[in-house]
Amino acid sequence: MNLYSTKNKKHVVSLKEAVLKGLPPDNGLYMPERISQLPKEFIDNLSDYTFAEIAFEVSKNLIGEYIPEADLKTIIDKSINFPAPVVSLNDSMHILELFHGPSLAFKDFGARFMAQLMSYFNKGEQKELVILVATSGDTGGAVAAGFYKTPGVKVVILYPSGKVSMLQEKQLTTLGENIEAVEINGTFDDCQAIVKQSFLDKELNSSIRLSSANSINIARLIPQSFYYFEAYKQLKNKKDVVFCIPSGNFGNLTAGLFAKKMGLPIHHFIAATNANDVVPEYLFSGEYQPRPSVRTISNAMDVGSPSNFARMMDLYGSTWNIIKKDISGYFFYDEETRQGVKEVYDKFNYTIDPHGAVGYLALKEYQKENPNTNGVILETAHPSKFIDDMEDILKTDIHIPERLAVLKSKKKNSVLMKNNYILFKEWLLGNY
Repeated sequence: MNLYSTKNKKHVVSLKEAVLKGLPPDNGLYMPERISQLPKEFIDNLSDYTFAEIAFEVSKNLIGEYIPEADLKTIIDKSINFPAPVVSLNDSMHILELFHGPSLAFKDFGARFMAQLMSYFNKGEQKELVILVATSGDTGGAVAAGFYKTPGVKVVILYPSGKVSMLQEKQLTTLGENIEAVEINGTFDDCQAIVKQSFLDKELNSSIRLSSANSINIARLIPQSFYYFEAYKQLKNKKDVVFCIPSGNFGNLTAGLFAKKMGLPIHHFIAATNANDVVPEYLFSGEYQPRPSVRTISNAMDVGSPSNFARMMDLYGSTWNIIKKDISGYFFYDEETRQGVKEVYDKFNYTIDPHGAVGYLALKEYQKENPNTNGVILETAHPSKFIDDMEDILKTDIHIPERLAVLKSKKKNSVLMKNNYILFKEWLLGNY
């Protein structure tokens, strides 16, 4: 499997280099040279396959013979070992629950697969690999859990101070061992900018082996395509299937576009955002205007300059008239999101988190004009991760799974830092 940079298609690297380096030197993003269609027989008979078997076939289709099948199967079996069930609200509206992994967020799929893949590629290396990751909430916890105690790998998680929930923060800051959290006095976009600048810093990279665990790394997107097939498999009605994706950095939606390109018959995509509506605005007007993010109760989507927009443009050749045929965009403010959480609870007796509620509202709006579609909302995180907001909205206790509840009493350990790249670089060089 070879990949090119979205900024220079002549810059081609192997999968190993793309995964371990994370970002091309020109600040583009790596994209597969070829995304082949899967056999129609496989698509038509998904019900004959387990989730892990689907993941193996999809990953093999993307990766080819670059990794021996036995090794790839081991990577899949160690990473895709928890379910992604579909729960139906009614005949035309369904929830794909992606929070059954160790950190209770969809990013467990990408983080665990990436950890196994990096560990596989890192064998025999003498110098430790330092993973840099920026998080607006869920990525950090998933990466921390996925890479915890991985030999030869250290993880540095940057997160915006005061802008993640208490339990999300505890997931980043209480593990210790090879996981370190850096609390930046700024926004997620500031954290992401520091990570990207680190990869472009030649002096830093000559001293430290750096890689990324954000969705800028192609190893995150490959496994996120798996559960689109798994969701489609579980639907009884497979006609005009629409996926509604609560979106921040747009890796999840891009992975869905990969699945469609591989032959999964997806009728349409819905990009659902909170007040950070850069992509819905582009889909409406044709103008892309990134800007500083604003804080919302669906904090994992608080992204004002989504990295994976470059991959979306690459897939469509930056052709607005074509992309808007496949993707519709909607955005909602916090008060609407709160109403969405309450409506789903009252109407369907289902507890949906603020991110999923944004997806629910978007699908509801879309189906007003497209009533014969069958919609799947990606529920990206367990509602207990946002317990304060959830209990305030619903006026009831929210169950906290034990693996999250135990974190409440653990002591937070983080390095508080100004939003300054030079300070971060000096700290990194002094500690790694």
